Amino acid sequence: MKLFIGLEESTQAALTAVNAYFFPAHFKLNEEETIDTLTEEGVEAKKRRAYETVKQSLAKALAYRLPSEDAQEKTQVLLSRLPMIYDAVLKDLQAAYEGDPAAQSIDEILLGYPAYKAITTYRIAHELYLLKVPMIPRMMTEIAHSQTGIDIHPGASIGPYFFIDHGTGVVIGETTTIGHHVKLYQHVTLGAKSFEANPDGSLVKGIKRHPDIGNHVVIYAGATILGGDTKVGDHAVVGGNVWLTHSLPAGETITIRTQESPT
Repeated sequence: MKLFIGLEESTQAALTAVNAYFFPAHFKLNEEETIDTLTEEGVEAKKRRAYETVKQSLAKALAYRLPSEDAQEKTQVLLSRLPMIYDAVLKDLQAAYEGDPAAQSIDEILLGYPAYKAITTYRIAHELYLLKVPMIPRMMTEIAHSQTGIDIHPGASIGPYFFIDHGTGVVIGETTTIGHHVKLYQHVTLGAKSFEANPDGSLVKGIKRHPDIGNHVVIYAGATILGGDTKVGDHAVVGGNVWLTHSLPAGETITIRTQESPT
């Protein structure tokens, strides 16, 4: 029997180290780290330690499911993509600051908004998902889910400047696509309408099941959007508690009051 004891700890250690690498003045590298004023040299030293921790912890986690050589190779690819992920995270932070009048600073968003942790974890996990790493990407997003109440499947494709306000109860399915400058509120579901079955009754896997969301879309609290054929066009607005299983043209607003006649 293959043992998986320690896998969750290694996965969490890698995520913690990425946060410390991105924002060394905001996040501890480990529980033993003392809180102190960081000089410029101290910041660079901490980033080097965080980078090495990501390298070691991620390679260890990946080796639970991959041959050692593959685990090392995919770890190196992820490390090479950290600047790209960081750039995406900065754009998400900007979207949060500009999209929430209650946000007083980027520091507040980093330390006090669940969306930061959920979206940043997703962006790391998504790169591993694209590398066809088994299980670990889903574990990463489930760690964030347990900590934030926001459930983003690592297979979803999400553009830059993404913001989830409040966030509790948000669910984003595996084959969802989301454009740039999209804003969601709490309890939004981007899910599957139904599940196709094989003749033996088993579910068909690997097909498009979740909706496509365009650019500059706002989806308000409690909205449910279902189906792989459902497309929400650019600059559309989906009102609170709307149940949507058909496409919404670009620029349209749909509410419960107008739902039977969206145009």
